[in-house]
Amino acid sequence: MKRAFQSLMLGGALTAAAVMGAVAPAAAQTVQPGVQMMQPPPSLNLSAYGEVKAAPDMATISFGVQTEAATAQEAMRDNATRMTQVMAALRRAGIAERDVQTSGLNLSAQYDYQQNEPPKLRGYQAVNRVTVTINDLTKVGTTADAVVAAGVNQIDGISFGLKDPSAAEDQARRLAVQALQAKAQLYAQALNVQLAGIRNLSEGGGYAPQPPQPMFASRAVALESRDSTPVAAGELMVRIDITGVYDIAR
Repeated sequence: MKRAFQSLMLGGALTAAAVMGAVAPAAAQTVQPGVQMMQPPPSLNLSAYGEVKAAPDMATISFGVQTEAATAQEAMRDNATRMTQVMAALRRAGIAERDVQTSGLNLSAQYDYQQNEPPKLRGYQAVNRVTVTINDLTKVGTTADAVVAAGVNQIDGISFGLKDPSAAEDQARRLAVQALQAKAQLYAQALNVQLAGIRNLSEGGGYAPQPPQPMFASRAVALESRDSTPVAAGELMVRIDITGVYDIAR
């Protein structure tokens, strides 16, 4: 009887150990979600920018020739004659062929409208527009005068730009990083915390060509002599925007 009781006790102990062994992994698994739910380290998410002013070294002018005639053929023929003269004037002004691009060609019927009467065909209008890049700013006014003398009767606008904006962009980047660093230090001091380093950095902005503006609208000292159309180049603004995330030391 005593041996039977000891066997029963031993069997009960083994069963209890087996139960505890089965419970232990389950208990360990319940810890994992707690580890995954740990909060990320505190951080500062900041933005800054750098701006640089640069003098332009190129200009773009958009202009056109508009002609009207009784027939479409006449309108196009007259337009082609005058545009050929304009192209010759550009070559004489030292503008390379690669710097001249046709930006629009249009032919449309023209009507006269009177009240209570159907539209009456007046003729046809042809328009040929080109965009010219001028790499010598001292020739902007004289080039405009030359094409007008050759037959141009529409000037849509002028814009100034940079042939290579990389130097201005790099300078703006340095200023943007300096501003971001200063802002991060300011926040750290105000919050009485220590920065552990920057986690990531992203950039936006950069140089964008200036949209065409009406002639004579820019401000600055005129580049041309008194005998040609005065044109002012002014300054361009190059801006770089950055965003950075700084970790805060625990």
